Amino acid sequence: MLPEITPQQLKERLDRQEPVQLIDVREPAEWAICNLGGKLIPLADIPKAAPTLDKETPTVLICHHGFRSAQALMFLQQRHGFTNLLNLKGGVHAWAQEVDPAFPVY
Repeated sequence: MLPEITPQQLKERLDRQEPVQLIDVREPAEWAICNLGGKLIPLADIPKAAPTLDKETPTVLICHHGFRSAQALMFLQQRHGFTNLLNLKGGVHAWAQEVDPAFPVY
């Protein structure tokens, strides 16, 4: 089973200022429309960026609906041994629906 975090759970972590690394795997044009901060690393760039990522800090992978971020999560787990990863369930689309209705959608 894929480790996930709901938008509300992520908001609570961010509100508590818990250490969390946000990695958005969407494309730059998507990021420009809306983002939650963190690092923009498009899915195609994950393989070369993986060695530079912090394995210790809890990491939330983000995309539009949660599919590309799930691919990135599985790659990082299987190929690079990451264990502290969570997929944002429903992606930024769910964030807009469940947490911030003013958050831009596309």
